[in-house]
Amino acid sequence: MNTVLEVQHISKNYKRNGRGVEAVADVSLSLRPGEILGIVGESGSGKSTLLRQIACLERADRGRIVLSGTDITGRKTRDICGELQMIFQDSTGSFNPRMKIAASIDETLRNLPGLRGEPVAARREELIHMVGMAPELAGRYPFQLSGGQCQRMAIARALAAEPKVILCDEITSALDVSAQAQIVRLLAKLRRELRLALLFVSHDLALASCLCDRLMVMNGGRCVEEGTSQKVVNNPQNEYTRRLINSVLTVE
Repeated sequence: MNTVLEVQHISKNYKRNGRGVEAVADVSLSLRPGEILGIVGESGSGKSTLLRQIACLERADRGRIVLSGTDITGRKTRDICGELQMIFQDSTGSFNPRMKIAASIDETLRNLPGLRGEPVAARREELIHMVGMAPELAGRYPFQLSGGQCQRMAIARALAAEPKVILCDEITSALDVSAQAQIVRLLAKLRRELRLALLFVSHDLALASCLCDRLMVMNGGRCVEEGTSQKVVNNPQNEYTRRLINSVLTVE
């Protein structure tokens, strides 16, 4: 089956206190159009570092990243923003605090090649409607919105580029349970309607298993288990995965 994203043997090392630290070690994954792959693990497992390599925010030491058949290894983020977007955990901090939400989304739209010089208000309202928000809320500053509202606006901004892949880096971890559920339902809806492919990074295995088609479990920078959500949760093969499952009260 065709893939929209291929990550092939990615590795990333850092120096910490004069010593080398292997943050990501020989990790590979594939993502099909319309699929949600969850990457789960505790803090420090390497999952967010992996996402930064895929988004070209940092350069991998080894390996290849192929997006829609094109090798993007070592490319600049601006070169791939039309096909891949990233949403961050701190939704409020991802916006310019001096700009209203509408202005931030409009700035993104104006920088898209197909819309430069064209009116963007109608497209902005369409995007905000897609994420279930009232258009008038875009007239507020980021700090005037709740965490869930601001995260929805961040999703709207990411959708502006009509990407094929969206990377979600712990985007529900700062939200309360109700807001988390709303964001998960929104992502599932957008996946169905737009055939988006999503990489959903989370430390919450229970939450990820509810949303994702497949799960990849990371520990110490390595992939220790991968499979369908049902298989990983109901029949874990790795001891670390079993510990993650046992750390939550229920997994449905």
